[in-house]
Formats: sequence, structure tokens, C-alpha cells
Amino acid sequence: MRPRRALPVLPALLLSATACTTGPSLENQGEVTAPPGDSKHLTIGSAGFTESELLAQMYALLLDRAGYSTKIISVTNREIYEPALESGRIDVVPEYAATFADWLNAKKNGADAAPVGAPDLAATMKALRALAAPHGLTVLDPGRAVDQNAFAVAAPYAAKHHLKTLSDLGRSALPVRLAAGDECVQRPYCAPGLKKTYGVRITAVDPKGVGTTQAKQAVQDGQDQMVLTTTTDATLDDFGLVLLADDKHLQNADFIVPVVNRSRAGSEGVRKALGELNTVLTTADLARLNEQVDSRRRLPEDVARKYLESKNLIPHG
Repeated sequence: MRPRRALPVLPALLLSATACTTGPSLENQGEVTAPPGDSKHLTIGSAGFTESELLAQMYALLLDRAGYSTKIISVTNREIYEPALESGRIDVVPEYAATFADWLNAKKNGADAAPVGAPDLAATMKALRALAAPHGLTVLDPGRAVDQNAFAVAAPYAAKHHLKTLSDLGRSALPVRLAAGDECVQRPYCAPGLKKTYGVRITAVDPKGVGTTQAKQAVQDGQDQMVLTTTTDATLDDFGLVLLADDKHLQNADFIVPVVNRSRAGSEGVRKALGELNTVLTTADLARLNEQVDSRRRLPEDVARKYLESKNLIPHG
């Protein structure tokens, strides 16, 4: 099969699609009774960044193998692609369980609503599915891969102080200057959570951003002792950094989940095809795939195909 590139989508095009929805009407939301649909022509949405593009490519290849005809479109804004998913302009998107649950919750209950995403995956999935269903969306089963906030230190620093977990860092009582985003000062998963959950001595937050090159270089050079990044960061080795395990589960369960438009892609065929990825794709796998695209400049469709071939999920070709 030919390689598949993500096609750009103009925001206006997607916004216009929301006017003629195939999901439940507002007055019937919460009472979705029609049988799930099984369109053979499916559009997969990518959020435009490397990891989302890779996942969209893998979804397309798996659905192709299962007999569906697919195309990929790239929409970088959740405020645009979620309504398009409701309307059926997009049929499938890769999402992150806790983040999407909180986004839907804020959409329903306001920006100040208490978060429903949690470190516990089962609780997060229950909340997410309850919020998604009235919009005509079905959340499929999560896999093994999780892309959540994580904290990394320089490898020599970890070796010197015998650090493998955030608990180790807390027990060490070492002063820690943390490279992160401005919001880290207040966010419960960041500086406050590190202090409360692990007893880490955060002396300052250096506002260099989340997982940016500048932030990682500051830790590599010893200006800062730790950086806020993600579990699928593909460049940690390039900076000589290692992750400290979140052994007390401070971070929310941002496991990767496919979300589908129920009326078009809610069938068992789609569920089974995408579920194939759950058996193999790990967080470490996803980090390596990201690295091949970001550092080695390989095309996402080529990386996705080679990975699925290596796992015998699609034929070698």
C-alpha cells in the first residue's frame, strides 16, 4: 500500500461541518440508543505533532488491514477537531485519557470545574466515557503506552546520589532547581505535588518550558537539577538525562486511547482492529518511534509501517 501523508485541514472547513452533525441532537444527548455505525470509509484525525501523527498512521494501517478505506487529516487544535469528531467529519482520533476527560469536563462544567482525570486509570476511563457518550463519542480501550508528565535528571547526578525514583530524590533532601513551565509553581502535578507527595526540596522553578531544549540543556549543564518533560520524550539520551520513576503515582493516567464517532466508527470491527495495537505498543516503544522521526528525520508513515511490520500486525511489503 502507498505511504500516507497527513492532509492539512482548514479550520473553517471543520467548523462548518459542526452545523450538520451525525451525532445525537442536544435534546437527546445522554440517551444514545442507535446501534454503532460501521462506515467503510473512515477519516482519522492527527493533532499535528509527531506522536499524534505516528499514532494516526498506525491506526490507518491497522484499519486498512481490516478492510476499511482510510485517510488522515491534520488538525492541531482540540477546540476544532473535537467538534469535527462529534459531527462525523473526523471518525477516529488518538487521545490521552486524563487530558481528554478534563477537557470534556471543562467544556461541560466550565473552566473552573474540578478535574476528573486521575492517576487511577479505571477511574479516569469511567469519567471519560461518561463525558464522551452524550457527544456521540465512544472511547475504546487504552493500551499500554502512556504519555504523561515526567521528571528527568542528569545521569551522573542520578548515579552520584543513587536516584532511581522521585521518592529517592525526596529522601535525599537535595535542593532542586526545576526547569519547567511557569505554571509549574501552581500545578498540583508539578512543584506543589513534588513537595507534598515526595518531599522534594524545590528551591526554585526555572521557567524554561516543558521538555524544551533550553530546559534540558540547563540540567545537562548543572544550572538546574531536574526538568519537567514527558514519558515519551525522544531526546533524553541526547542530553545525558534519565527519568526518575513516579513511584507514588503523582501524575494522571494519560494512557493513549482511540476515540471514535459512534455513529460511523463504533463497530466491533474498528474496535478489534485498533485493539491490536494495545497488545504491543509500550511507552518505551513510542519514545523510540518519536526519536526516529524527531532526531533521525524519518517520515512518520515509514516509521509506523516498519513498527507494525516488526510486530506482525500488517504484512511486510
